[in-house]
This record gives sequence, C-alpha cells and structure tokens, in this order.
Amino acid sequence: MPNFNGLCVNLSNLSLLSNAQTRSISPENPDGAKGGGGRAVDENHQPSKGLGRGWKVRPCVTIEGGQTFEVANIEGPGAIQQIWMTPTGVWRFNILRFYWDDQEQPSVECPVGDFFASGFGHRDDFRQINSLAVCVNPGSAFNCYWPMPFRGRCRITLENLDTRPMVLYYQVNYALNDVPVDAAYFHAQFRRVNPLLFKRVYTILDGVRGSGHYVGTAMSWGVNNNGWWGEGEIKFYLDGDIPKGNDVAEHGGDAFPTICGTGTEDYFCGSYNFEDRAIRKYCQFTTAYCGLPRVSQPDGTYHSQQRFDMYRWHITDPVRFQRDITVTMQALGWRQDKRYLPLQDDIASVAYWYQQLPTGKFPALPSRDALEIV
Repeated sequence: MPNFNGLCVNLSNLSLLSNAQTRSISPENPDGAKGGGGRAVDENHQPSKGLGRGWKVRPCVTIEGGQTFEVANIEGPGAIQQIWMTPTGVWRFNILRFYWDDQEQPSVECPVGDFFASGFGHRDDFRQINSLAVCVNPGSAFNCYWPMPFRGRCRITLENLDTRPMVLYYQVNYALNDVPVDAAYFHAQFRRVNPLLFKRVYTILDGVRGSGHYVGTAMSWGVNNNGWWGEGEIKFYLDGDIPKGNDVAEHGGDAFPTICGTGTEDYFCGSYNFEDRAIRKYCQFTTAYCGLPRVSQPDGTYHSQQRFDMYRWHITDPVRFQRDITVTMQALGWRQDKRYLPLQDDIASVAYWYQQLPTGKFPALPSRDALEIV
C-alpha cells in the first residue's frame, strides 16, 4: 500500500522513510511554523505567573459569541493526519468548516459534536467512541483520523453561533509533501430535519457531482413515537439511478437504487433492534467501523424522548461513484396491526466522502434555533 510519501501512514508502512515534514498547529503555535511553538507572551496569564514564556502561556483560545475563529491556515501540498479538540459551549452551535485550495465553498460544514459522531452529546454528557476514524475520549476529547490531503491550501474555521463565549483547546497535526494526482479531497456535510414529514424519506446526501467514494455516516435519531423505530432502509443511488427531476425525498419508492439496505440497525452493523435479548434493553457498542455509542432513555420527568447516536465507517467497503451519488434513509416503525408506520422523528446526519474539486454548493445550514436540541 502506498504511503502518500509519508502523508498516509498505517502499521503496514510505518517503517518506510519519507521526505515529509511533520508540523502541528495549536494555540501554542498558531501557524505551525518550525521552531514556532511555545513563544506566546501574556503577562496577564495567571497560571504561568512567575514562570514566564514557554510555560503553557496560551493553551487555548476563547471564541466570543457570533465570532468565527481560524483554527488553521496551511499552505500545501500536504495532508491533515490527526485533529484533537475539546470545545466548551453548545456543540450544535459550534460550526466546523474546512476549505481546500482557496475554495469559497467549504468542503466540510458541520456542528462540531456531529462531526465527531456525538450529535446529542454535550460537555457534561459525552459518550466514549472507540473507532478507527473518530475517537471520543474522557472528558469530552474529540479525535479525528480521517486522512485529508490538499494541494494548495487547507483552511479550518470554527464559528460560535451562541451569544455566549466558548473555549477551545485544539491541535491539528499534519505533514507537508507532494500529494499523488489520484488523491481526492475529504468532505463532510450535516443535515437535520425535525420533524420528518409523514411518508417522506430522509436525505443524507444529494447534489454531489463528479467521481469519488462515500466513506461514512453518522446519525443522531430522536424518536417521537413509542416502539421500535429502525425498520427503514438506507439506499445509495449511484451514477444516474435517479430519474431526472425526481424528488427522492417525496417519491422514494418510485426511484430504484443500486444499493438497498434491509433496516436501519442492519446498516449500522447491528441486528434485531440493537437489543440485548436476555434483558430486553438496547445495547450500546463502539467498534472500529460502527457503533451505537448513545442510548438516551426517558427519565420520567424532563428527559422525555429516546435519543440515539450511531456511526458507520465505509473504510474497508467505500461506496464508489463516477458521476453522482444520493443517499437516503427511510424512517419506519410498526403499527399495532404489524404494518409499517412512517415516522415523524428528529433526524440529523453527517455524510463523509472523498471527491475531486470543485465542491458543490451545500444546502443552507439550519438557523441556530433550528439547530438547537431541546
């Protein structure tokens, strides 16, 4: 397996030498410059009083309400290899954006919690995730291992939509070296519908044009009915599967995909309602490629809804497309007479994929009020 000249590393090629230059961006080295770490001077930083420069003077940044902070601005070619961050505040109000090669259109636009498969989480209620692409560790530490090559420039921002300030600790680890001609660009797109309209199909991704491969889905599912909620099928429409002008969300049964799943929990690599049948309870799990890290149950008082976070990474089985891709998920439960019940649930998702530039225009991000989890 090629190692992208030191840009894409795993156990099988870890011993191979390369000319790649390792760099890292953090509050202690905002531009990642060689020899540029730990140079901050702040006479008002109380913890380092009496110690001076080089003694953890600037370990974090504060982002005021309504402000956007530039996390990284890197001149390529190179590749992001790992990202760690731990944001405070309301995670649905902290919006991550990645821009490749000076595009005006972001290739990643996503609330920070959802990007790390923790859509229903918050700082005081994180759930551990132990996967290859994303790890969420105590306490509330987000880690991303998706390889992200770029040629001209990588720019990462975090916008605070809240009226209150938030604090961000972060580290972006990357390497500088030539990028192969066949390396595509990482993309991630967030969507939310609350509630889903009756008999409508939830759209995870559409509007993508060009060649690439789909590599993952994270979903946050808030259930508004009693009973099981995951009978719906995921469908991948590839390279012209959808008749021109057909609204799949409205007429999902009239368009036929190349890949059709058998149920929501089946797609996320579980079975039979994610249930531990011995105790008749949902069973949380987190593995390298898939997981159900969050099962939130009603408490009988103020927490009235069931809520679930799920992820599925197509690392060993990417869904390849040459011209276009659309991904949808049905929302189905059961009626009392054993017929399917189209659900009207609170559903949010992040689609992850690689493609060549340019990035198509994303749907408008929901307003702050529409993003809020209540």
